[in-house]
Amino acid sequence: MYFVNSLLGWFHLMTALLAMLAGAFVLATKKGTKRHKQVGYGYVVSMLLVCISAMGIYRLTGTFGIFHVTAIVGFLTLAGGIIPMLITKLERKYKAVHVWFMYYSVLGLYAAFASELIVRIPDKPFYTMVGVATGTIFIGGTFFILKKEKVWTNYFVRTEAK
Repeated sequence: MYFVNSLLGWFHLMTALLAMLAGAFVLATKKGTKRHKQVGYGYVVSMLLVCISAMGIYRLTGTFGIFHVTAIVGFLTLAGGIIPMLITKLERKYKAVHVWFMYYSVLGLYAAFASELIVRIPDKPFYTMVGVATGTIFIGGTFFILKKEKVWTNYFVRTEAK
C-alpha cells in the first residue's frame, strides 16, 4: 500500500504539512506581531490549497465522502478566522472571534491528519477510527482553548482601551 498515489496527493500532503507547521507556529507564538501575521497569511494560503486539493482526491472511498465534507468545513472555519481580521472597522474585542476560528481551523487540520493516518491501520472500522482521532484532538484542543479564552479576550479588550 502506498501512502500517496498521485501528484495531486503529493501536493495535498506537502501543503498540509506546510499548513501544520505554520499553524503550530502562529498558535504557539505571541499574537499580533509582524511575524505572526506573515506566517498566519502563509497558513491561510496553504490551507486554501489543502482544501481545494482535497476536492480532487477520491482514492480512499471512490466517491465524495467524509474528507471532502471536512475540507468544506475547514474552508468555512478558515474564512471565519480570517474575515474578522480583514474587517478593519470591527471592534478589536470582537476580533477574538479570529482566534477561536483559527484555533479550530488548526485543530481540524491536525484531526484530518490523524484521521488520514489512523484509517490506514488494516482491519479497523473506518468511521470509528476517524471518530476516535477527530474526537481526541478536538476534545483536547477545546480544553486548551477554553483555558486560554480569558487571556485572548483580555488582550483584545485591553488593546482596544489604549
